[in-house]
Amino acid sequence: MDRSAERALQAVAFDAIGPRYSEAFPAKAGQLAAARRVIAELEPGARVLEIGCGTGDPTVRQLAEGGLTVTAIDLSDGMLSLARRTLPGAADYHRMDLYDLGTARAETAWGLPALGPAGAGGFAAATAFFSLILLPQREVRVALRRIRTLLRPGGLLALGMVETDLDHYPMRFLGQEIRISGFLREELSETLGQAGFTVEALNGRPYAPASTTLPPEEQLFLHCRRTA
Repeated sequence: MDRSAERALQAVAFDAIGPRYSEAFPAKAGQLAAARRVIAELEPGARVLEIGCGTGDPTVRQLAEGGLTVTAIDLSDGMLSLARRTLPGAADYHRMDLYDLGTARAETAWGLPALGPAGAGGFAAATAFFSLILLPQREVRVALRRIRTLLRPGGLLALGMVETDLDHYPMRFLGQEIRISGFLREELSETLGQAGFTVEALNGRPYAPASTTLPPEEQLFLHCRRTA
């Protein structure tokens, strides 16, 4: 199966999951704390890119209430519909594959020049909480470099990942098959450095998903800064 077909199936899976995602992960203390640090470091009105916004809760809501200008992307039409309905006006919402950020495909395939090469350096920060885990490890490395191009020098990246050594591993989640990737924390820090980021803080939090057969996991929250 080619990449585009596989990503389309992932999007359909999350269309079906919809609001049940939040039921499986109701406690988001680590994610909330990571976004608070971003808000505290930015000036009012600063542009922030929320990558894989899902239903919009909690990060779109939190960033908007923090006085930031939010652009939110997701590949799932179902998730975006929920976000637009529950948080209208909180963000500029767009359907897009995060892997295409910073590339010409952002404009040619998705009609979003501000998220392609023309938008280089346009964002003060990006947040990506458990969205990059849906890419193979190789694509995670590429995506991080592309996200970096959209940030201004010294721009921030708040990243949420699961600590595990898996590469596009298939699993059942809320009745849908998805594929998950992860890194051990040392390799993830090295990967971010190679992509042009300095990791300023890394916090690990054990987490036991609710209403799902997924096992307990170690969530990693990283506060990163684009190197010049």
